[in-house]
Amino acid sequence: MKINGHKPTAPATRLPKCPTGIQGLDEITGGGLPRGRPTLICGGAGCGKTLLAAEFLVRGAVQFDEPGVLMAFEETEKELTANVAALGFDLAGLVRRKKIVVDYVHIERSEVQASGEYDLEGLFVRLGHAIDSIGAKRVVLDTLEVLFASLPNEAILRSELRRLFRWLKEKGVTAVITAERGRESLTRHGLEEYVSDCVIVLDHRVNDQIATRYLRVVKYRGALHGTNEFPFLIGDTGLSVLPITSLALNHKVTNERIATGIPRLDAMLGGRGFFRGSSILLTGTAGTGKTIISSNFANAAARRGERVLFFSFEESPNQIIRNMHSIGLRLEPLVKRSLLKFHSARPSLCGLEMHLATMFKEIAAFQPHVVIVDPVTSLMELGAAPEGKGMVTRLIDYLKAGQTTSLFTSLTHGGHVLQQSEGGMSSLMDSWILLQDFEGNGERNRVLYVLKARGMKHSNQIREFLISDHGIDVVDAYIGASGVLTGSARVAQGDLEKAAVLSSQQEAAQLEREVERKRKALERQISDLRSDYEGEALELRRIAEQVGTRTLLLGTERAASGILRQADAKVTARTRVRSS
Repeated sequence: MKINGHKPTAPATRLPKCPTGIQGLDEITGGGLPRGRPTLICGGAGCGKTLLAAEFLVRGAVQFDEPGVLMAFEETEKELTANVAALGFDLAGLVRRKKIVVDYVHIERSEVQASGEYDLEGLFVRLGHAIDSIGAKRVVLDTLEVLFASLPNEAILRSELRRLFRWLKEKGVTAVITAERGRESLTRHGLEEYVSDCVIVLDHRVNDQIATRYLRVVKYRGALHGTNEFPFLIGDTGLSVLPITSLALNHKVTNERIATGIPRLDAMLGGRGFFRGSSILLTGTAGTGKTIISSNFANAAARRGERVLFFSFEESPNQIIRNMHSIGLRLEPLVKRSLLKFHSARPSLCGLEMHLATMFKEIAAFQPHVVIVDPVTSLMELGAAPEGKGMVTRLIDYLKAGQTTSLFTSLTHGGHVLQQSEGGMSSLMDSWILLQDFEGNGERNRVLYVLKARGMKHSNQIREFLISDHGIDVVDAYIGASGVLTGSARVAQGDLEKAAVLSSQQEAAQLEREVERKRKALERQISDLRSDYEGEALELRRIAEQVGTRTLLLGTERAASGILRQADAKVTARTRVRSS
């Protein structure tokens, strides 16, 4: 069937993968190593090839129920067991439970005769028996150079290498083969990387007297994979490789707000504090109170029942806990309840990438709600400016992906604080609070203000904050002729304002008394006028009554006179009629 003149393409099949169980490596490789195919692990001495291969085998047996065979050509079973025990792996116990077979093959160069008839049949028989005895799904060969070191014939060596890799594929096992790094190629013989389906290069570099291990997937047939270099750690729980490249800007957000532990600072942030999952920058010179504000933030979060991870690069945990006693903070109970965890290290302990990988490992293990880095500038100074900003970007992206709130303190060294911070990481932050020293009148006082707070209303005022044995108190700003007043100048200004208020109150009281006096005088005048009015009104009524009486009498008299005049008229008329 054709659609628009084209045959439909078959759905893409995903390459089967074998998970390693190594933290971060499966993310980089998109699920693990190619299942049923050989993978080459190459690198110089001390880069961790054997440990990575052994962990792949151990975690396969423990986590994925896939037995494995470790064939070693350099270290004995006893030596390997002791080495991997440092990672917390019980290799001897797995051997007893028939989950792993460890086979040490001793090859003495003087006993090997190179000839055209040389082959690996003996190795195949021995390895095949070990695989079949426990039904192994995974195989590790460590290391390839020892196996072929006695072969001076290059043609035979290449032929046997191809044969070995082909035999492993035919057995259907997922194989990890370690090899030494070559001078001009990835491996010493220059062929292994071509016949392998996956090639991982380990490197152990020293820069500025700081050693860092790196991992890079150079080749992976049939699958997409991360191609960058990634630092990795070898710790007491195994290897951890963290994909710390910047993530896409698609983090989830929430409208939930969390308090800072300083009520009046919350009021400056719209009365509700910071957004959960946001990134916060606290900038200031030495002694401005960055660690104290950070500790208050940590204390408030832990008392809400949230886990807080505090990375300190200048002070030890015990020193921070002791110093916070001076402001009334008791952090020991929070540490004992596993709500607050400190991780302290000198910046010079390792490189920038290794510090970041360690932080990622701690975050993944502790799963905190809040992460504090004090100060982040100690780490950024380990590399160039782009590297430092990239490190902060990766850390912020990683934390925002889990909606973890982060607070970074930044130490500035005099000069214009804004200019020094703007060139670094301030653009990456959602909120930025500046701490500054104001010097004057023989005093040194601290002020803070909110430079930016994305997505929320915030105060634009400069506020002085006081550090006492009761904690931190943000006080109202006083503005004088020369600007913001702090310390004794603020107290003096406060006294002046109180005196002015008192004077105004006294003036108002005096004016009130004068007004009361005038009111009473006015009431007396009104009373006198009312009395005069009432007297005159009474006299008016009396006169009106007299006028009314006189009018009534006059009307009565006029009526009587009229009657008399009317009677005379009638008599005269009758007389006239009779005469006629």
